[in-house]
Amino acid sequence: MCERVEIKFSTDNQKEAIQEYADAHGFVIVKTYCDFGKSGVVAKHRAALRELLNDVASGTAEFKAVLVYDVSRWGRYPNNDEAAYYEFLCHRAGIPLHYCAEQFCNDGSAISFILKALKRSMAAEFSRELGEKVFRGKSRLAQMGFWVGGLQAMASEGL
Repeated sequence: MCERVEIKFSTDNQKEAIQEYADAHGFVIVKTYCDFGKSGVVAKHRAALRELLNDVASGTAEFKAVLVYDVSRWGRYPNNDEAAYYEFLCHRAGIPLHYCAEQFCNDGSAISFILKALKRSMAAEFSRELGEKVFRGKSRLAQMGFWVGGLQAMASEGL
């Protein structure tokens, strides 16, 4: 329950920051793509991201720019070139990408490319470390004799 509330607030905070950026830079938000509660590690599970990329690639996009909260919102892929590729698809379609909460301008300069590559690597490393911590924590609980699972496991035990 707490996790779901945290995710909702996180999404709301991102939307608010993007709206502030849009207002400050003269953008009107015409469509929002949100993969609520989905992991940023595997793109195939993110229907909204796939829809965005399809709209961009097909030329049917109703927008002239994409506003993203920060570099990590594209995804925390183990291969950080995947997120760069998705950004490139927008660039190739002539749709500029704006990172609303970053301290640099995504202007095609050498420094913006370096910072994006660094931030993509940091996002992937964060995800890898988190996965390792979760695995260790669940393994420790199992070794202590606790049942590691969710509601489905409890329901099967009649609890």
